[in-house]
Amino acid sequence: MYIKRHIEPVVSRIAKRKPVLVLTGARQVGKSTMLREVYRDINYVALNRPLVRESARENPSLFFDTYKPPVIVDEIQKAAELFDYIKDIVDENKSKGQFYLTGSQSLKLMKNVSDSLAGRAGVIKLLGLSLREIRGSAYRTPFIPTTQHMEAVGSGGGLTYDALTSFIHKGAFPELHEHESDLHDWADFYSSYLQTYIEKDIKDVLNIQDESAFIKFVKSAASLTGQMLNLTTMAEICGKEVKTIRSWLSVLESSGLVYLLEPYYNNFNKRLIKTPKLYFLDSGLACWLLGWNTPEQLVNGAMWGHLFESFVFAEILKSYYNDGIVKPPLYYYRDADKNEIDLLIEDGDKLYPIEIKTNSDPTKSMIKAFRCLDSNPNKKVGTGAVICLAKERLPLADNIWALPAGMI
Repeated sequence: MYIKRHIEPVVSRIAKRKPVLVLTGARQVGKSTMLREVYRDINYVALNRPLVRESARENPSLFFDTYKPPVIVDEIQKAAELFDYIKDIVDENKSKGQFYLTGSQSLKLMKNVSDSLAGRAGVIKLLGLSLREIRGSAYRTPFIPTTQHMEAVGSGGGLTYDALTSFIHKGAFPELHEHESDLHDWADFYSSYLQTYIEKDIKDVLNIQDESAFIKFVKSAASLTGQMLNLTTMAEICGKEVKTIRSWLSVLESSGLVYLLEPYYNNFNKRLIKTPKLYFLDSGLACWLLGWNTPEQLVNGAMWGHLFESFVFAEILKSYYNDGIVKPPLYYYRDADKNEIDLLIEDGDKLYPIEIKTNSDPTKSMIKAFRCLDSNPNKKVGTGAVICLAKERLPLADNIWALPAGMI
């Protein structure tokens, strides 16, 4: 069963403006499935098939005689030889919507795009299914905790605690939502996913001699989700040098599995921390890596707060990616006095502060750091929110709301 993706209108919009569309995202988040659903009548070719890939590499000039545009080319980074030929084709024929390119390793992909297709390609990113998509919501505006957003979504989002924790534990990969699955299916999927990711994505870009150390590294990223990045700690866990961990992290980031949230910084406060925050973007994969095998183990575990925060952040990030915004205006705040705000959304001359808590009854003490924004002469403070496990939207203080996670 295909679940309609909110990014579909963005794909159509860019295809009308550019000859090439580049869609990046983690393996198995539904990139090629979505494109084939939207463009059922155009050619499709997957470069993960060895014979097809060999043909593309050895005879790129003939490749597009066989697979004539408009064409979807899946895993394009596996045959970089094609990029110069795509450039020549679109320079000669400037028609829009000729090439739809997907890739799960955007580090290599984007280098080729910038080298060969600068100005010719529109780039968008796709993550796993969002709560809005799973629930069939037509509302696809990027999240900001404004009155307009809250009224559009409804008073409580209509999501029970059990449904929410089940979704967080299951994760957002489409295959897990295509049919009813049990915990054995869940474990089998993620076990296969990690091995496929290492074999087909990582070994293309990293010369990994010690696979067990890399798996420790991926687990360390999951265990540190929702926290400030600490490369030294990750290096100690894996028994590797910080330089190696930095290289591995850049690949994990470009694969769409983690996100480094930059701190908000401008000249109004010289004491702001400049270290990014690490978020593991699929909560289900994080649960599997950390051994939380049931939703009950998850919510009773020591990392429930960090995983809930990571889930909420990922849902907000999806709302921006699904609107075609590849560099969302999302930050966090922390200063030398350890005042911290989990998330800041910048919109024009306003900053919207957000805390993320697993409480069902948040208190005003949770938002005391919001006052740190008052000294910024360049930005106004917009509506604030505590995104939490409350059952319905409730006022917490002047212009600050307690929002159920289902209202993201």
